[in-house]
Amino acid sequence: MKFGVHISGAGDVRHVVKTAQALECEAVQIFSRNPRGWGSAKPIVKVNGKAMKELLEAIGVETLVVHISYLVNLASPEDRIYKRSYSLLCEDLIRSDELGADYLVIHPGSHKGQGVENGIEQIASSVRKAYNELNPKVQILFENVAGAGTEVGGQFEELKLMLDMAELGEKIGICFDTCHAFVAGYEVSTEEGVSSTLETFNNIIGLEKIKLIHANDSKGALGSKLDRHEHIGKGHIGIDGFKAIVNAVPLKSLPAILETPVNSPDDDVMNLNSIRSIDESRG
Repeated sequence: MKFGVHISGAGDVRHVVKTAQALECEAVQIFSRNPRGWGSAKPIVKVNGKAMKELLEAIGVETLVVHISYLVNLASPEDRIYKRSYSLLCEDLIRSDELGADYLVIHPGSHKGQGVENGIEQIASSVRKAYNELNPKVQILFENVAGAGTEVGGQFEELKLMLDMAELGEKIGICFDTCHAFVAGYEVSTEEGVSSTLETFNNIIGLEKIKLIHANDSKGALGSKLDRHEHIGKGHIGIDGFKAIVNAVPLKSLPAILETPVNSPDDDVMNLNSIRSIDESRG
């Protein structure tokens, strides 16, 4: 796998590049704007005429990922929230292209009582409309979620329906979050469980649709729907689970972003060292 982390301070290109280099990242994820605000975003800055992806490639980073704002809810039945969400989706598609990003990751959203199928239809039609209007180069990835409350996308069948209804073929794919899958009820803490989960995913969606891994251990137990990330090997998935995930043949060539807790300056180093040490392809 090609490992990296989510780096905050996306408005500061030099900070992102410097941090990625210090951590020897092969993949990087950022927010293109304030993830918890609806306000206008700062213009994308180039350094010496180069986009962020070009600068990252120069230090060995192969994959740049943008994660959409936490506020975006394309499944919302509330007109005001939906319109704001759609506007941010369009803005982040444009900004992702300006950055040179490979992927834009979105949490599908919460239907807030209008029903799963209605929520999925609204998400799919929104993404299709945005792509048809803007024709961006970046690929959208739906992220599987924990499935708490009225969240859409916790089950593989829901993601499959989303992909099918969007009718965008290779323009969209899946970001597979290990913590979210586990707490949604998919066993990924054992080699047997990982194999079974991947077989299930392949039968429903197709493993070729997974373009990115979010590698996060879980504070919550299997099926708990508790979306709380933990350090690699320190949660309920554990080091054996991550050995199976990292070395699974269908996944081992993918980029993997760690969104593990950062409570001290050394936490990213600790987690990257932990997961790199169990990657058998690294010798």
